[in-house]
Amino acid sequence: MSLTIGDVAPDFETETTQGRIRFHDWIGDSWAVLFSHPKDFTPVCTTELGYMARIQPEFDKRHTKIIGLSVDAVNDHGRWANDIKETQGHAPNYPIIGDPELKVAKLYNMLPAAASGDASKRTAADNQTVRNVFVIGPDKKIKLILVYPMTTGRNFDEVLRVIDSLQLTSKHRVATPVNWQPGEDVIIVPAVPDDEAKKLYPQGWKTLRPYLRIVPQPRG
Repeated sequence: MSLTIGDVAPDFETETTQGRIRFHDWIGDSWAVLFSHPKDFTPVCTTELGYMARIQPEFDKRHTKIIGLSVDAVNDHGRWANDIKETQGHAPNYPIIGDPELKVAKLYNMLPAAASGDASKRTAADNQTVRNVFVIGPDKKIKLILVYPMTTGRNFDEVLRVIDSLQLTSKHRVATPVNWQPGEDVIIVPAVPDDEAKKLYPQGWKTLRPYLRIVPQPRG
């Protein structure tokens, strides 16, 4: 079965560039981003890994850990890190999972269960579906799944924006509208009746339709 939003992220134990981890224990009480790659020494992924290293402080501010995965061995990741540093200006400063047996890729339904073979002999095209982003909450449930083609670099600024929305809406009974940015107005969810909304938002709100009530972003 495919993974969907709301499912518990599958747990696993594996080797990474920062030692052996058990995934759920590694997440702890943080949020987490798991982003995967079809092969080491691939061009688009090289730019992505470097950019994630550069903006890691933004994830730290959001109490969010980041971890990469590539369908190659950990020692290959170490050699790739040198290329990333030289070409992007930043080496990965977060763990990267080694998945030469394709176990995690299969566990997260990024490759079919029947996929097999020596990872070093598999091409990026063989693994092209291993281009996902998973955002996982402290409850270990999947909050977001993004899937990209190999030729399109991922927008990790958008991932930060989504995390801001997820963290806000996990605390307050609101939703964020199209193209929302932190600090902008939000929507009171329909499940909150007007009587309750008056207690939550005594300053009032703008009603565009009974189901569309706009209110300034809650603080705290």
